[in-house]
Amino acid sequence: MKFGVTRTSALRCALIALSILSLFVQAQALHAQEAPASSNEIEKSQNSVAANVDRENWDSLSIADSDLHADPVLVGAKEETPDFTRELVQVKWRVGDAIDLWVIRPHGVENPPVVLYLYGYPSETDRFRDDRFCARITQGGFAAVGFVSALTGHRYHSRPMKEWFVSELEESLVKSTHDVQMIINYLPTRGDIDMNRVGMFGQGSGGTIAILAAAVDPRIKAVDTLNPWGDWPDWMAKSARIPEAERPKYVTADFQKQIARLDPIVWLPKLNSRPIRIQSVMDDLATPEICKEKIEAAAPHASAKIVRWDSSEAQFEALNGRNRNMFEWIKEQLQPAAKERAAK
Repeated sequence: MKFGVTRTSALRCALIALSILSLFVQAQALHAQEAPASSNEIEKSQNSVAANVDRENWDSLSIADSDLHADPVLVGAKEETPDFTRELVQVKWRVGDAIDLWVIRPHGVENPPVVLYLYGYPSETDRFRDDRFCARITQGGFAAVGFVSALTGHRYHSRPMKEWFVSELEESLVKSTHDVQMIINYLPTRGDIDMNRVGMFGQGSGGTIAILAAAVDPRIKAVDTLNPWGDWPDWMAKSARIPEAERPKYVTADFQKQIARLDPIVWLPKLNSRPIRIQSVMDDLATPEICKEKIEAAAPHASAKIVRWDSSEAQFEALNGRNRNMFEWIKEQLQPAAKERAAK
């Protein structure tokens, strides 16, 4: 059975209904109280909400320096296909920022290794409803977890249109980096994932977030990126992703100072010996060529694999010509070492 638009809407509606039911139950419990809340109780409640909003530390990429607590997971649906099981769950650790999480597991593999997939701004989660795509990412006995970053897809709401992923880049990158770590915290609670073999694939801004997350979370054993954003001074000045009318405010000293610490060029050396692949498609104008060069140069030489294609067509032909796909490399990095395989 294939997830279509109608099926997807039904899943989202199911999650929304669960959320509304939870709020209704809470409201009924409050209504059942005999006496109205005192002014002290109201103030205490307001302070609790404020603490919930303010407990995330944007000055640190590590969640160890924040006080995020996950709400109970809402299960939307579970679907079986001949090759894999696909689940839609909703996770949340911020007020008003629920995250749709797609968990796809291969059949016949107990506790498979897992790869997190994060595509860049702008993107949705449609690909994780596609059976052919899910078959590719679970091929070889791997689980896959898909989601979108902050201020992207279903997570962009209740904001003025002038506020978007790039204008709020500090928020977008820090929150999303925290999200990756919180998702990795959630996965072992399922009991069906090998948490000793966790990798991450990121494209565009998702590649940037993958680098930042891996730099502060050693649980991520390998990173694969495609056209990651970075080298912020050059990127803001030349990226085709920036509307020309907005570019002047992003090249100012104040804006650059705000995001300088979030440049992947700063964090790439911290990956040390963990394998990372940086794929660059040269006709991708979202990341200018000078940015690609500086990102590649910042990668740890001993463990980094640099791959370049002249165009997206050349990339497609190269991968299909070997009867492979772009996800094979990250899976190879999560396989048991040759010595371990020989001993079995």
